[in-house]
Amino acid sequence: QVQLVESGGGLVQPGGSLRLSCAASGFTFSSYAMSWSRQAPGKERELVAAIISAGDTTTYADSVRGRFTISRDNAKNTVYLQMHSLKPEDTAVYYCGARMFDDEYWGQGTQVTVSS
Repeated sequence: QVQLVESGGGLVQPGGSLRLSCAASGFTFSSYAMSWSRQAPGKERELVAAIISAGDTTTYADSVRGRFTISRDNAKNTVYLQMHSLKPEDTAVYYCGARMFDDEYWGQGTQVTVSS
């Protein structure tokens, strides 16, 4: 059974940091590209960051480049999203995703709220 379980979300003040984690199971994690997407109320889901299976190539949305870092630990079947300099507009539910060809899985999401 495929599972992607996100953790690490919460309430943080503007300018603060959070690290999200996504623990994967039920598939060959090291073969899948992993990603983080987010969805704010009333908005479409947007891709925030992605990392290929080997972990040596990453991509970021313009809105987070330079503030967020995606990484993965294939030995622990876990992908991370380190977020710095958080802004109120980063408030959203953050979802972890896994993809290889036509196979695609998503987690249930973790809420990140940036507010003073």
